[in-house]
Amino acid sequence: MNNPTITWEEPFCGEGNSCFRLGTDPQGNAYIAIAGAEHTYLTDSHEALRALILDIKAGKVDHLL
Repeated sequence: MNNPTITWEEPFCGEGNSCFRLGTDPQGNAYIAIAGAEHTYLTDSHEALRALILDIKAGKVDHLL
């Protein structure tokens, strides 16, 4: 696996220790990781991350809460 240059946002934390970080790289990829374990991440396109965030905001995953 190559080692991309990821710019991580500040962690988004819920109750307890459930903190996630979102990041991007210069090539337009997006990353999601657990805070403190950024070396193990999920990656997709910036557009896919945008769609995920918009769907979450629209309530499409509220059934998981």
